[in-house]
Amino acid sequence: MHWRDPFLVRSFRFQWPADLTTSWAFEMETIVLGWFILVESGSVMMLVVFGSLQYLGSLVSPMFGVVGDRLGYRRMLYLSRALYAALAATFMLLAWVQALTPVIVLVIAALAGLVRPSDMMMRNALIAQTLPPRHLLGALGISRITSDSARIAGALAGAGVVAWLGMTWAYALITALYSLSFVLSRGVSDGPAQTAVIDAPRLSPVRDLQLAFGYVWTRPVLMAAMALAFLANLLAFPFSLGLLPYVAKNIYLTDQTGLGWLGASFAFGGLVGSVVLSSHRFAFRAAQTMVLAGAVWFAVDVLFAFSTHLGVGMALLCLAGLAQSLSMTPLAAVMLRATEPAYRGRVMGMRMLAIWGLPLGLLLSGPLIDRWGYAATAGMYSALGLLLTGAMAVYWRSHIWDRKAPANAPL
Repeated sequence: MHWRDPFLVRSFRFQWPADLTTSWAFEMETIVLGWFILVESGSVMMLVVFGSLQYLGSLVSPMFGVVGDRLGYRRMLYLSRALYAALAATFMLLAWVQALTPVIVLVIAALAGLVRPSDMMMRNALIAQTLPPRHLLGALGISRITSDSARIAGALAGAGVVAWLGMTWAYALITALYSLSFVLSRGVSDGPAQTAVIDAPRLSPVRDLQLAFGYVWTRPVLMAAMALAFLANLLAFPFSLGLLPYVAKNIYLTDQTGLGWLGASFAFGGLVGSVVLSSHRFAFRAAQTMVLAGAVWFAVDVLFAFSTHLGVGMALLCLAGLAQSLSMTPLAAVMLRATEPAYRGRVMGMRMLAIWGLPLGLLLSGPLIDRWGYAATAGMYSALGLLLTGAMAVYWRSHIWDRKAPANAPL
C-alpha cells in the first residue's frame, strides 16, 4: 500500500481539498473569535462559554447520523458548508460596519455549533463508504493531515491577518475558504455502502437511535473507544483548544502572534502523527496504540500545566499534539472497522457525543481557575485523565489490550 492509494478514488480527490479548506477556516475562526472575546470582554468565563457553544451540536450528532444514514453524507456535507459560508459572511459584514460585539459572536457561534461537531463524523463516514477497507487507516491519517496542517496555517494566518489587516479582511478570507469548500464538496460521492442502507426497512428516527445505542452498549470495543474519546475531550482538549488564548495572554504574557505559535505547535505535533500513520511504514495494533498514546498525552499535559516559558510550552504542545493524533486516529479506525455499514452513520454520530466532554470541561475549568488558579486546575485535569485511562485499559483489557483481540489486528 502507498499513501497515494486513496487518491485513486475520485470522491476522495474532491473530499480532501474540501476538508482542507473547511479545516483551515475553522482554525482561523477559533483563533480570531477567541482572541476577540477575551480582549473585548476581559472574561475567562465568556471565553469558555464561546468555546463551549462551538460544540453545542454534539448533543444532536446521533440524529445527524440517522439523517446521514437515510439521506447520504454528501448532501449533508455540502449543505453544512454552505451554512458556514453564510455565517462567516455575516461576521464579515458586522465587522465592516463595526457592529460586532461579544454577545453577537456568542449567538452566531451557537448557530454554527449546532452543525460543526458533526463535520468530522461526516468526513469519516464518507471515507469509510467510498474507500476500500485496506485503505481505511491511511485515508484517515491523510484526512487528519488535512486538519492538522490547516490548524498550523489557520492558527498563524488567523492571528496574522487580524493583526495586520483587521477583522473584516480576516473574515473575507474565511468566507472565501468556506465557499470554496462548498464548491468542492459537490464533487464528493456517497459511495456504494449507501445502497445497503437505503434498501433497509425504514424505522422511526427514535427507533433508529434506540437500535444504535443498543448496538454500541453491547460491544465493549465501541464502549471503550467512546470512553477514551470522552476523557480526551473532557480533560485534555480544553487546555490545548478553548483555553489557549487564556494561557497565551495570562501565563506566557504574549499576544496574538504568540497564541498563533502555540496553536500551531499542537497542530504540528498532530501533523507528524498523521504522517506516521498514513505512511504504512509501521504495523500498529490500533486499540493498544489509542490507549498508550492517550496516556502519554495526559502525562505531557501534566508538564504543560506547570510550564511558564513560551518555548517550553510550544515543545510540550508539540508532543501533546503527536500523542493525540496517535490516539484519536486509531480510535476512529477501531470504531469504523468494528461497526457494520448499516449502523456506521449512527455510531459515528454517537461518537460525536463524546465531544460534549469539551464544553463541559471548559465550563468547569472557568470557576476552578478563578478559585484555584490555572496550574492547579490544569494539573488536576491531566492527572485525573491519566488515572482514568489506566483504569479503562484494565476494565476492558481483554477487548482492547490483548494482542489477539480483533481490535488489535494490524491496520
